Amino acid sequence: MTDIAIADAVDAYIERKALGDPDGSGAGTYAANAESVLRRWADWLAAEHDLRSLSALEDAHMRSYAEVLRGRTDGGAYAPSTARTYYAVVRAFLSWCVRGGILDSNPAAADAAAAALPATVDGDAEAGWNADRRRALEGYVRERAIAATSEDRDRETRRDRLREYALVALLLYSDVRGSELFRVPRDDRRTGAVWDDVDFYTGTIRVLGRSQRLEEVPLPAAVRTPLRRYRVALDPPSNDWPLFPTRHAPSIARRVREVLGGRGYDDGEIEALLSESTATELARERSIAPPAITTEGARSLLRRLCEDAGVGDPSPTPRDVRAERPIGSRREASPSSPALRAAALERAIAVPRREPVIDLDLDLEAADPRERRESERD
Repeated sequence: MTDIAIADAVDAYIERKALGDPDGSGAGTYAANAESVLRRWADWLAAEHDLRSLSALEDAHMRSYAEVLRGRTDGGAYAPSTARTYYAVVRAFLSWCVRGGILDSNPAAADAAAAALPATVDGDAEAGWNADRRRALEGYVRERAIAATSEDRDRETRRDRLREYALVALLLYSDVRGSELFRVPRDDRRTGAVWDDVDFYTGTIRVLGRSQRLEEVPLPAAVRTPLRRYRVALDPPSNDWPLFPTRHAPSIARRVREVLGGRGYDDGEIEALLSESTATELARERSIAPPAITTEGARSLLRRLCEDAGVGDPSPTPRDVRAERPIGSRREASPSSPALRAAALERAIAVPRREPVIDLDLDLEAADPRERRESERD
């Protein structure tokens, strides 16, 4: 069997995933996250074991990697689910190598290697989240939103509080994933949900699902009410406006310059306009939709709200929780799906109230420094 460098095999695997593997998890987000995990793993093998050849990889190396993941979990750097997810990404890569005939067996599948991973526990207990904490978070943002609308608060404060309430309600009471709702910088298809995706009449939101197809997700009444109130406060100039626009001024200015340039304005005219108004004001005035907040920006906002609400650490990150207790049912969106009908009277849709779950579907380790700087302003 021809010897292949681990780095070269990783390159081939990521390229295949980015193009869309019919037997795999799809393109885009998975490829980006898998690449981050696999490259760190390959760098670790080279640094700790001076190992760069795929044929030289043994069960003992994977057990050593599992022990490192467990050590980081014990030290509080990773949640147990995160450590096991990283190991699963490597195991999936090595299984692909076996199927492709470039590796005889998968050393990550050995019982002795996997046994060193941190133990699994129930989703709520592992993430530190339970019904009481979820109710506390929702109650906190709901009361702040009510206070902001009933008290003599400035318009921006009211909009901010309603924005936080709508965001938390979407994450708690709908089946929408964070990567479907917010912008994923390294996936050109995941630019964030816009108001045209929301249909208050049917009580659904249209998202790009993991299947890489458009899907319609039900919005229970516990989501529709705060979302509708937030829309009134936001007053988006057009339906292509993001549900949750970024607050990162350079990103907004960059989008304004790009769009105005495409409309025929030269650099001097654009700078003159920006000297008279802020990028945010100009975007509204010219109906230039700003970028949506990133997944990391949403994660940063949620972390701050959790701290302010006193619900404690860790911040919610449980992908597996939503998988265990999905809310509602999805269906593939048809081309004729109606657009937003904000003026229409909403029909009552009876949706049973269930225990909320939070699924941001994010990978903090995969976020690059520029994404993190943007998130500070989101």
